[in-house]
Amino acid sequence: MMMQQVYPAARHDYCYELNKDFHFAAAHYVPAEEAGKCQQLHGHTYYVNVTVAGDELDSAGFLVNFAIIKQLIHNRFDHTLLNDDKESFNDAAADYFPTTEVVARTIHEIVQRHLDGTSNKPQCVQVYLRETPTSYCIFRPKRKADHDEGS
Repeated sequence: MMMQQVYPAARHDYCYELNKDFHFAAAHYVPAEEAGKCQQLHGHTYYVNVTVAGDELDSAGFLVNFAIIKQLIHNRFDHTLLNDDKESFNDAAADYFPTTEVVARTIHEIVQRHLDGTSNKPQCVQVYLRETPTSYCIFRPKRKADHDEGS
């Protein structure tokens, strides 16, 4: 069971904001000497909060179905070795090592890819990823600049 928790809020101007909490268990290692003990294979129960925001609801009256958000990530990463997911991670480039930061960014990318294919096109504005009871990371995408500014 997940504890109710208040997460840092992502700034946005959308009418609706949806938050989905879930967790998954996965192993990883960080292939960098600077990672110390984390170079060794080890596991975590990751706790995730995904924040989706938008102005339009879909034909079911949802910003996005809660279940889809969990399925996208849980079905892909639960009980896996993250390093084996070569679509998302690799051992050659630090930007693709499965660190908490990179996993949070990857969750954002997976969710946003799904959202981009929906009729109402909401935005994933924040991913909060807790790796241990004392360590977490937040990924917030940079805001896209309005092309209409100044015209």
